[in-house]
Amino acid sequence: MSADTLPLRRIDHVRFFVGNARQSAYFYRNAFGFDVVAYEGLETGVKHEAGYVLRQGHITFVLTSSLRANDPDNMRLIFHGDGVKDIAFEVEDVKYSFDYAVSHGAIGVTPPTKLNDDFGTYEYATIRAYGDTTHSFINRDHYQGVFAPGFKPIDPERYSRSTFRPVGLKAIDHIVANVEEGKMEEWVRWYEHVLGFRQLVHFDDKDISTEYTALMSKVMQNGTGRIKFPINEPAKSKRRSQIDEYLQFYGGPGVQHIALATGNIIETVRAMRANDVSFLRVPQTYYEMLPQRVGPINEDLRELAELGILVDRDDEGYLLQIFTKPVEDRPTLFFEVIERHGSRSFGKGNFKALFEAIEREQALRGTL
Repeated sequence: MSADTLPLRRIDHVRFFVGNARQSAYFYRNAFGFDVVAYEGLETGVKHEAGYVLRQGHITFVLTSSLRANDPDNMRLIFHGDGVKDIAFEVEDVKYSFDYAVSHGAIGVTPPTKLNDDFGTYEYATIRAYGDTTHSFINRDHYQGVFAPGFKPIDPERYSRSTFRPVGLKAIDHIVANVEEGKMEEWVRWYEHVLGFRQLVHFDDKDISTEYTALMSKVMQNGTGRIKFPINEPAKSKRRSQIDEYLQFYGGPGVQHIALATGNIIETVRAMRANDVSFLRVPQTYYEMLPQRVGPINEDLRELAELGILVDRDDEGYLLQIFTKPVEDRPTLFFEVIERHGSRSFGKGNFKALFEAIEREQALRGTL
């Protein structure tokens, strides 16, 4: 398939629907180092929802909550808890993108729509993806505002810029979806046909398994390779896998984790730990075997072991990665921090140690 069949420039933003957007913004600001740059709500003339725009590097998160008791989106909180509602793509032509996607099998949610204010024209459209997740097509080439109509720069009294402390996160590396058993291939084909993605790599239950649990995954990427979406499904196993646990507590398919790239993972993780972010841990024996498995790397192994950072190598280089524990009360959404040194893979050599660490957390929760 041609790389420009459906041109997607980049991930424009990730929109979360949460119970209390103001408190969630406080968490992502003070734990993950995001700057709160814009707000929409009653004070800006928006009567149905409150929203906060957060940025760090090239990452934009939007946190929204309903202001109305009868808002249908409130059911999301009952079924899913806080979670990702929409992954938005920046595109050159919103109408073409929407029409192409719908003509190739997507279900439209919002047709191409133009919003105007004093800062210009903001255009968007939305289609349905897995579960209750959607994808939006965004164009703001003719919009000069802080984010979109309805949003205004944040009031310093609400969030002071003087205490903003970034942790070095620079971009979204990939976003992982969990879907039901037997549905992975269906969504692989959907991304191929609807958005022009292609398969980058496939992991089966021999690659991703422990004594007790297993899963399968296929990584899809767009034509330029800038957008990568691994899609996971549970595999037959002795006990309930992390995917089964997610599907149970999220109430269906959804975004499992978001991988955030950094240029210095040691500094980033130190800063996040100082902000009280909790990460998964692997046994010390992992680091004893690391030099033989991955060869020479630039980082100090003692520092990596101290912080719990994992390392893997492929034919093109190596990567460093670490995973937070779930950031909600439900064992659903979590984050990955990743630093790449040439490697374009996803840490296959770490799967077993990582999944055993997740199983230990599942055992503590009584959900294994």
